[in-house]
Amino acid sequence: MLGGKSINGTDAKDCFVRVRKRELDKLTTEVMQLREFLPRVLNGELLEMLNKAKAAQTMSAMKEQMAQEQERLRQDCAHLQCRLEASQAECQKEREEKLLLREQLWQSGAELQQQADFCSGLGSATCSLLWSCSAREDTIMVWLADWKLQSFVVVAAQTLESFVRSLDEDVKVQTEDPNSQEHKFVLALAGTITNIAAVTNGRDYLATSAHVLLDTLIRMLELMKPGAFPKLKVLMLMALYNVSISVKGLKYMIKSPGLLSVTWNLLEERDWEVCLHSLRLLQSLVLEDEAVLLLGPAVVDPELEERVRRLSSSAQPGLRAAAEQTLEDLRALQKSQGSKASKH
Repeated sequence: MLGGKSINGTDAKDCFVRVRKRELDKLTTEVMQLREFLPRVLNGELLEMLNKAKAAQTMSAMKEQMAQEQERLRQDCAHLQCRLEASQAECQKEREEKLLLREQLWQSGAELQQQADFCSGLGSATCSLLWSCSAREDTIMVWLADWKLQSFVVVAAQTLESFVRSLDEDVKVQTEDPNSQEHKFVLALAGTITNIAAVTNGRDYLATSAHVLLDTLIRMLELMKPGAFPKLKVLMLMALYNVSISVKGLKYMIKSPGLLSVTWNLLEERDWEVCLHSLRLLQSLVLEDEAVLLLGPAVVDPELEERVRRLSSSAQPGLRAAAEQTLEDLRALQKSQGSKASKH
């Protein structure tokens, strides 16, 4: 019997096959075992296949995501590369512009220095002429009559202050360069001011209409370091002394808190002319009763007297004589104040 039909063409349902009971039981047992174990084997393999399929699907998704991420990173890298190249080009351009500007700045600085040197030379020559002209009293009177001094006084005050403040610490402790145009300029300014103050009308003008200049002279003497620019200090001190001859000038100057301390400190200078003119200014202060009242006990301080006494031993005759005379004035002042105190 093959398939569902017999060899001779009869239906299978009409045919029977003899099977031994032992074989039938064995077949039944095998069928039952297959029914029991086959689902387990098939389910495990199926699950394994499903897991592998899922893992393969996951890996495929991850590969696709990684490919997309790589593409995004590649685009970002290309964008950053473009920005880098643009920045490098801009940096190179700025470097070239900087070099060009530096060259232009150097040229401008050189031109500015040339102009400054020219202006300094011109100012020095002009002020030297003014200094020479101011030695004549009639010239000062003409200046006063034409009301030309006000602008000069303002410029002189600004120039002197700018000159001293522009000096660095290393230069302040050195003596001046006589060949410096700037130094010649300020010397001529100070000399002109001194000559103006030497004339009665000139000192009266400075005492009433040039307070800014007087304050500047006192402040500059305070700022200048010991030993620096003695000629300039001498001219400033001479100008202040000339103004102090005027009662109005002296009354204004003694209101300055730094006047006495400046005069006091300049007595320690190495240059004898600075010391001499400091003594003359000090004499002008201590001989005025109102000045003594305003300056207070500082004018009779023993330290001040000791400094004057040391100068009285100077080898310079003029300085020695001025110190001796100032010493006498200080002692007379001490006696006067002592007698007034005993009466009270």
